[in-house]
Amino acid sequence: MGEGKEKGKEEFGKISRGQFLKAAGLAVGGATIGSTALLNPCSGGTTTDTVAKTAAPTVTGTNVTATSAPVTGIEEVSIGFSTIKISVDGNQYQLQVDPKDTLRDTLRDRLGIFSPKDMCNGYGACGSCSVIMNSRPILSCMVLSCECDGARIETAEGIAKAKHPIVEAYILNSCAQCGYCTPGFVVTSKALLDHNTNPTGEEIRLALSGNLCRCGTYPAHIKAVLEAGNELRGGR
Repeated sequence: MGEGKEKGKEEFGKISRGQFLKAAGLAVGGATIGSTALLNPCSGGTTTDTVAKTAAPTVTGTNVTATSAPVTGIEEVSIGFSTIKISVDGNQYQLQVDPKDTLRDTLRDRLGIFSPKDMCNGYGACGSCSVIMNSRPILSCMVLSCECDGARIETAEGIAKAKHPIVEAYILNSCAQCGYCTPGFVVTSKALLDHNTNPTGEEIRLALSGNLCRCGTYPAHIKAVLEAGNELRGGR
């Protein structure tokens, strides 16, 4: 009886589990790559690789056999670098970037701009990597560098260098404890004030809701943004 149950568990229809797994392994070995978009989301690559198209295994009755049809064609798959031009804090750069590089990686590893952090391991869940791109706050860990050709980027370094009121307001209101999340908050707050110099407390909370602070300094951020907005309006 036990043997019969085990046999039933092992079988899928007329094909045993062992045969099925064997076929699956052969299928993976002979699979055809059909979508170059998944391999290279950004066009303009300069180098190529070749992928031969082969046939998948065939299943006949209870016998599993692998058949390899002759190669019918060679597909060119672009896996090269893309050249982009970007403006970062008013400085112009022309870079060759790998298709898988994120904007955060490029800013930190290529340009030495370290304010975009990575508190959530690149899941876009913490806001610590925030920068402003073309007047909108974005998560730089979720944007590919090759998608940023022609973009205008602002970082916390540029905001501080420009002596924006939000920086002094953050200092005076003790918004930072460990400081890891602070650049992301500064960038997001500045983006809000660029569009609205007189936000309400609720509007500030909504704008900053994607930025996480492990030290819990949230109330101080609200005060800082209100004060910076007041200064931008000339104390009105």
